[in-house]
Amino acid sequence: MADVRALPVPDGLEGERLDAALARLFGLSRTRAAELVGAELVRVDGSPAAKSDRVQAGAWLEVELPSAAPTEVVAEPVPGMRIVHDDDDIVVVDKPVGVAAHPSPGWTGPTVVGGLAAAGYAIATSGAAERQGIVHRLDVGTSGLMVVAKSEHAYSVLKRAFKQRTVDKVYHAVVQGHPDPLRGTIDAPIGRHPQHDWKWAVTAAGKASVTHYEVIEAFRAASLVEVHLETGRTHQIRVHFSALRHPCVGDLTYGADPVLAERLGLTRQWLHAVRLGFPHPATDEYVEFTSEYPADLEAALERLAG
Repeated sequence: MADVRALPVPDGLEGERLDAALARLFGLSRTRAAELVGAELVRVDGSPAAKSDRVQAGAWLEVELPSAAPTEVVAEPVPGMRIVHDDDDIVVVDKPVGVAAHPSPGWTGPTVVGGLAAAGYAIATSGAAERQGIVHRLDVGTSGLMVVAKSEHAYSVLKRAFKQRTVDKVYHAVVQGHPDPLRGTIDAPIGRHPQHDWKWAVTAAGKASVTHYEVIEAFRAASLVEVHLETGRTHQIRVHFSALRHPCVGDLTYGADPVLAERLGLTRQWLHAVRLGFPHPATDEYVEFTSEYPADLEAALERLAG
C-alpha cells in the first residue's frame, strides 16, 4: 500500500530544488526525498522530474509515499537525542529536529520511541502499538522536551493531565515582524485547511485552541517570543502566528519568507520546546525540565542580533 499525496507547490517554495521541497513539505530527509524521485514516485504537473529540478509555485505535485507498517517500532539509535530525566515512571527526552515522536504511515525516519527502544528503555504498553507510552508529541521539525510514560500508571495520569491542561508547556519561537500587542492571547479554533489536507488553519469548524505569548526580545526583522500552550492542537503555534501574519521564521509551509530563512541558515521553523512542567505521576510533586536552544536555532538568533 502507498499513500498518494497531491498538492500545489506553495509560494514559499518557489525556486527550491525538488528534493529540498519534498523534504520540507513531508518532513523527509533530503536523502529519502531523492530516493523517491529516483524511484519515479514523484511527478510534477503529471511528468517525472529530476531531484535537482527547480519547482515553480502552483505546479501540481504528486508524491507516492510507500507506507511503513504503523505498528512496527524500529529500534535504532537517534543521534543527538538526550535523556534529561529518567525514573521508574517517566523518561524525559530532548528531541532533535528531524525526529518523529512515533512511527506513522509514510515516515521512514528516526523516532523517539525507536530511539528509546534502542537505548534499552522499557516504556508503557498502553496506547496504540506504534505509540505506546506517548502522551504528547512534537512536530518532526520542532525540537525540545517530550515526556514518555514508562509505567501504566504514569501513562494514565499523564494522559489525563494533558487533557485537563495541567501541564505547563513552554516554547520559544522566533516570528517574523513584531506582534502587537507585545503580550497577548490568541484564541482561535484550528482545523484541517479547507484546501490543503496536509496542513492546518484557523477555521470556524475547528477545535478550540488557545495560545498565550509574550515578546522577549525584538530584532529588526523578527521577534523572539515565549509561548505558553493552553491547548495542544497539531501545528498550533505555527498556525496561530501565521494567522496573525507573523509566521515562525523558517516555516515555509505557513508563509514564512524564504529569503529571511536562507539568510539565517534555517531549514526548519524556529520553534523549540524549552520548558515542560507537571505534577509527577508517582508523587504528585511538581517537576520541571528545561532545554537549551540547539545549534541551528542559536546560530540563527545570533545572526538576527548581529
